[in-house]
Amino acid sequence: MSASFPVTAYSLCNALGMTTSTVVGALRRGASGLRPCALPLPFDAVCGALPEALPALPHALQAFDTRQARLLQAVIQGLEGPLQAARQRWGADRIGVALGTSTAGIAQTELAYESFKRLGRPPENYQFVHQHPPDAMLRFLAATHGFAGPAVVVSTACSSSVKVFGVARRWLELDLCDAVLIGGIDTLCQLTLRGFKSLDLLSAQPCQPFSASRAGLNLGEGGALLLLEREGNGPARLLGVGETSDAYHMTAPHPDGIGAIAAMGDALQQAGLAADQVDHINAHGTGSQLNDAVEGLAIAQLFGDHVPVSATKGYTGHLLGAAGATEAAFAVASIEHGFIPASLGSAPQDPTLGIQISHHPVDRPVHVVLSNSFAFGGNNVSVVFAGGK
Repeated sequence: MSASFPVTAYSLCNALGMTTSTVVGALRRGASGLRPCALPLPFDAVCGALPEALPALPHALQAFDTRQARLLQAVIQGLEGPLQAARQRWGADRIGVALGTSTAGIAQTELAYESFKRLGRPPENYQFVHQHPPDAMLRFLAATHGFAGPAVVVSTACSSSVKVFGVARRWLELDLCDAVLIGGIDTLCQLTLRGFKSLDLLSAQPCQPFSASRAGLNLGEGGALLLLEREGNGPARLLGVGETSDAYHMTAPHPDGIGAIAAMGDALQQAGLAADQVDHINAHGTGSQLNDAVEGLAIAQLFGDHVPVSATKGYTGHLLGAAGATEAAFAVASIEHGFIPASLGSAPQDPTLGIQISHHPVDRPVHVVLSNSFAFGGNNVSVVFAGGK
């Protein structure tokens, strides 16, 4: 059993709402944020777009002004108090930053390219270095919050923002810092919508994870940030992080779920827990045929049908590089508020899946939650949380 670290605070923004309390409230009620996609596309799509406009950045930060940076600013506002306390407690040079993203600033570069096609030049305020690459988020945070500890951006597709839990855990164990701001930010863009459509993975209807009627996934946008500290009080503790890379196929999961099984098993081993001690599983559950079949197989092999399983992408859409952190925060919220969310769209359940799907929200004490994120290339991560205090 490895050391555990408290999650002292977390913040969310996605299709369910612009603040943590709104998001968690909708999750508890079983209210979906999926709507017809407003982006100009040559096909019908359902998306998890933000329900409100994001405020522009202050003039002094115009070099960073992208939808991704605006979203990051909106999410971090929910952590200002805890971050200030962490700076006072540990010092700015002892706070690390580990973030995940998949799309980074692609949406802004798409807009710049459209301007180039129309006018022969990109917009005057377009700055590639500050607006396009994944690490632009780190420069933005350095300019706004002055974090001076280790900093990294991870981009491993759908597992990006949960891979950072492993990074943060290692930094704390190696005494490189005393607190780590972890999470992920991703926005909708043409590249991913059209790309998933070309793979025949995109559904024109709200997604139905683990359903016999599932026809594909919906994409969404959002962000989640969590503060992991060496010590302190919070709603939950990070007990284990299981990471594998089976590299079976560029986009398809291993048919026997070997990477998924190993990731969940390693997370439990680190946590010092047996499978029957887990109260709830937040599944990756995309709504695609292969992902749900293989994840169901993997969960059934380790847990049987005794643990309630929810897939929460029916609320937000698949947030890609922000999905892992968002669903980890959902796991923490389940522990903090004592509920298991419904798996929206899961009925009628696929009868070939030998797992217990949570079709309705349930209010009950939740002590231990495992959350899965399984990405393209077989890059799999599972994290285990338990009640804090």
